[in-house]
Amino acid sequence: MRQLRLAKDVMDRDWAEPGVGLDALAARAGYSRYHFVRAFKAAYGETPGQYLTHRRIDRAEDLLRTANLSVTEICHLVGFSSVGTFSARFKAWTGLTPSAYRARHVGRGAALIPGCYAMLWAGGFRTGPGSTARTGRGTDDGPRATPGAEDRNSGEAP
Repeated sequence: MRQLRLAKDVMDRDWAEPGVGLDALAARAGYSRYHFVRAFKAAYGETPGQYLTHRRIDRAEDLLRTANLSVTEICHLVGFSSVGTFSARFKAWTGLTPSAYRARHVGRGAALIPGCYAMLWAGGFRTGPGSTARTGRGTDDGPRATPGAEDRNSGEAP
């Protein structure tokens, strides 16, 4: 059971990473992938894939209610690589499409968080597969500027 909890902890911590795969989780638990799926389902009532999908959709629900981001941006932030798959799984879990969910739940609380802040809070802007995220977080010397940021923030044309 301890090994299963360790693998579940990895999913809880790295749920937004597209690279969280069954082989890596099974290896972390010390099981073959097939035994891991059976043991995980027996312990937690759902397969590792279902658990990870539900974690991602729960986070997507939060972002749809609170962040001013497009459905596509939210899809990628929560770890899905396909908007179609994200929308289908979201609808199967909640009964609503992501857009319908947002329309129903927005306006029932605080104002939406600007998308740029939500993206930075979620780990930065991902520029593509295999690239590192740029967060714009500072060092001891002061904040680092993203190339071209001065032009975008000054309101003047580049």
